[in-house]
Amino acid sequence: MEQLTPGNLNILKAIAQNNNREWFTEHKPEIDVEFDQVKNFFKSLYAEMEKHDQLEPIHIHRLYRDARFSKNKLPYKDYFGLHIPRQKPYLRGGYFLRIKPGGCRVAGGFYGPEPNDLKRIREEIALDPDEFRSFFTTPEFKKLYDGLESEELKTAPKGYPKDHPAIDLLKKKSFIIYKDFTDAEVLSPDFYNKVIACFLGFRPFFDYMSAVLTTNSNGENIF
Repeated sequence: MEQLTPGNLNILKAIAQNNNREWFTEHKPEIDVEFDQVKNFFKSLYAEMEKHDQLEPIHIHRLYRDARFSKNKLPYKDYFGLHIPRQKPYLRGGYFLRIKPGGCRVAGGFYGPEPNDLKRIREEIALDPDEFRSFFTTPEFKKLYDGLESEELKTAPKGYPKDHPAIDLLKKKSFIIYKDFTDAEVLSPDFYNKVIACFLGFRPFFDYMSAVLTTNSNGENIF
């Protein structure tokens, strides 16, 4: 399946409006039909990306939420989610797709890196911030994506002065490139190709980050 349908979005709207176990159980057969269609769409994306990258197994998000440690106690997600990680330890980064009415997003990057990885990324940014910035200023980037999203520290990270010339980058705690799509765009015949184009466009940044995260500050391979 290489095109999503209005039914795929409509069932998510219905879940959002009736997010309780009784309704979900009653409508599970129709939910499964729509979810299976979207799973096939996700699997088609994965099969295409296997031609271009070395990947870990596909991860399709379950609709059931783990609300044990969340203030949001709703039992079900109101989106279909796909995560495709690259093969560690040498290849870093991951491909993401969220199908949600009014909130569809393609994303790729590094959400909440491990402390040692984040420390290494900051070392490299401090050494050459211009190289890091260059990935987000090209015409190709601006054509494909809406921007770089990140949670940030309120102050400078330990070991860096507040007036460091790259302090805006050093304060970042994650590095997510993203592109948002309208529902009409998601249902268009060329959405599949647009997702693939976004995924492929992440590679220069992924390759840079993979090189950083597989070497120490002296450029020596750590594996």
